Amino acid sequence: MTEEANDFIRQRIQRDLDEDTLGGSLVVTRFPPEPNGYLHIGHAKSICLNFGVAREYGGYTYLRFDDTNPLKEDQEYVEAIKEDVRWLGFDFEGHETHASDYFEQLYKFAVELVEEGKAYVCSLSGEEIRASRGTLTEPGRESPYRKRGVAENLDLFARMRAGEFGDGRHVLRAKIDMTSPNLNMRDPVLYRIRHATHQRTADDWVIYPMYDFTHCICDALEGITHSLCTLEFEDHRPLYDWVLDNINVNFHPPQIEFSRLGLEYTVMSKRLLHTLVEDGYVAGWDDPRMPTLAGLRRRGVTPGAIAEFCRRIGVTKQDNTVEMNLLEFCIRQDLESNAPRGMGVVDPLKITIVNYAGDGELLVGPWHQQNVDLGTRELPFGAELYIERDDFAEVPPKKFKRLSPGQMVRLRYAYIIRCDEVITDEDGEVVELRCSYFPDSRSGSDTSGLKPKGVIHWAHAQRSVAAEMRLYDRLFRVPQPGAGTLADDLNPDSLRVARGFVEPAVAASEHSRFQFERTGYFCKDAQSGDALVFNRTVTLRDSWKPDRG
Repeated sequence: MTEEANDFIRQRIQRDLDEDTLGGSLVVTRFPPEPNGYLHIGHAKSICLNFGVAREYGGYTYLRFDDTNPLKEDQEYVEAIKEDVRWLGFDFEGHETHASDYFEQLYKFAVELVEEGKAYVCSLSGEEIRASRGTLTEPGRESPYRKRGVAENLDLFARMRAGEFGDGRHVLRAKIDMTSPNLNMRDPVLYRIRHATHQRTADDWVIYPMYDFTHCICDALEGITHSLCTLEFEDHRPLYDWVLDNINVNFHPPQIEFSRLGLEYTVMSKRLLHTLVEDGYVAGWDDPRMPTLAGLRRRGVTPGAIAEFCRRIGVTKQDNTVEMNLLEFCIRQDLESNAPRGMGVVDPLKITIVNYAGDGELLVGPWHQQNVDLGTRELPFGAELYIERDDFAEVPPKKFKRLSPGQMVRLRYAYIIRCDEVITDEDGEVVELRCSYFPDSRSGSDTSGLKPKGVIHWAHAQRSVAAEMRLYDRLFRVPQPGAGTLADDLNPDSLRVARGFVEPAVAASEHSRFQFERTGYFCKDAQSGDALVFNRTVTLRDSWKPDRG
């Protein structure tokens, strides 16, 4: 048994291996996304599970695209999905497939069902089919076309394929049981007409199979040993089994369900994500506020943080909603030991050191106080600096350990300074501080004997580099958005843009992720060209204040 066999799916796989129910086969799983949008963090759970268990047991995983609806699918989404899976660290070379690879075989299996009287062409409209389906307490009504003969059904189905009929004119339905307590078994639709160009098969097909018919057959054809699905497919399992039991295929994978991921303060419905993008609430699928893997990647989240998050939430059969704090904790934990420390001033306030003489000097600070492998960097120091505006208070509250009139602080890796004079503009806003420094208080060789209460970060006024700071926060202000309109639930402060400064070593560094000391974790935005833009990945601690209504 592997060290990871600590959930019911791994225990099931281990039992199948111990009992040799796989007949010596490798463990084979699949991840079958529909290319109708970008993957989100909920998909990451499924990716880590499917690819993870196959890797643990020496098997492999198919990345199979469920491309059966050309009205909603696009090659852009195919490429984005492949990038996301690779980014998470999983390999699918030699095992990338598409449902469209099997269109001819799927059609032949459908013909086989028609020939055996187990499927028929129905000419009811979609609305009429839904109305005749019944409810959980009332049985459905049989279609008036259910008694069509085999020859007529074969003829109509062939003509459907030939493109003789318009969209919605006919569908192919399984003939199962309109009184079944499981609504999915009440003569489900297997094929529908779609006159639309497919991104891979172009105009070769005008009929397309439904997912419930497609994925079980693809599982069988690919020899999937464990078909892992989220819990919403549990009621579809009888149909999965019915299809495989009623066609001429010699392999029948077991479908095993697990709980999907729910995460506070976000939505993971493809429909709602499309709305956010198409209605301009966000700036695309890779907007760092989105729960998409592309958005999280652009925000600076690492694959390791997502893998740890998925490990912590585990695999169960009980749906639950995970606190956003756990994801943010995993992000911080992953960046804590690996991200270089740098100094970035988000909301700058100028200080002038009135007793500093000379053109300046270069100080040295470590990139990380614990991770010495990251080395050191030079810090230009001089008479004019920037500090964070929040690090000064004219009338400091109790226990304020930063700069205020007459008080001292240490500048990180530099000197102790004292605020001597506050300069304000005509509106009374503080625009500059005039300070004194103590030459014998240099960090690492301090002989001053002074004991300042706090340490603050800073940047050289002339040699620092101007940067745009995008302060991202949670996209929604309520834990469970979507009950009303999305617009009502949006957090108006999900993005604030600041104009700040970073030390020159940060601007020149090949590293992309940093902890700006005392401010948060940031990453360079890869989509901003030559402009220096930093996206805030996460704050240094949980500072979120939930909406109380």
